[in-house]
Amino acid sequence: MTTRTLYLFGSAAPPVFDIAHVIEEAQARGWDVCLGLTPTAADWLEDGLDGLAALTGHPVRSRYKRPGEPDVWPKADAILVAPATFNTVNAWAQGLTDRFVVGVVAEGIGKGIPMATMPCVNAAYVQHRAFERSVEELREMGVQVLYGEGGFVPNQPGEKRPYPWERALDAMDSLLPLGGA
Repeated sequence: MTTRTLYLFGSAAPPVFDIAHVIEEAQARGWDVCLGLTPTAADWLEDGLDGLAALTGHPVRSRYKRPGEPDVWPKADAILVAPATFNTVNAWAQGLTDRFVVGVVAEGIGKGIPMATMPCVNAAYVQHRAFERSVEELREMGVQVLYGEGGFVPNQPGEKRPYPWERALDAMDSLLPLGGA
């Protein structure tokens, strides 16, 4: 029986193609998963969105609901943003909420929802000074950023390495243990 609701938000980075497996693993750990995607990630997964909705039992969302529309998801107990692209990390840290997933997590800070994020950026992107500032800003706001040792370590542009999904799910379990909702 699931007792915790996890909002799993993915950006358009290659690990998003593994999202069905991640949902299944989170469900096996006792999470009721609601999947949100950036518009580009939703476009990448377009052919599988109905299957992902069936897997979670909730609609997959990539846009804000319209005024007057009902909420279609249960209240979040925790939020995981992974993979989080350079754009998503920077927009979130700066409070640029034109995209649904960034808007929810920006508001989630104020609501005190336990959150973690694991970037997926290459070593060239992290040379941009804004990225390190954004990581630090999110950490200062209470977000667990799984970046560096023990989290995601940037790869060289074009280099393929496994994305450490297990670390992200472990972080969610530590933020809100089963029975802690």
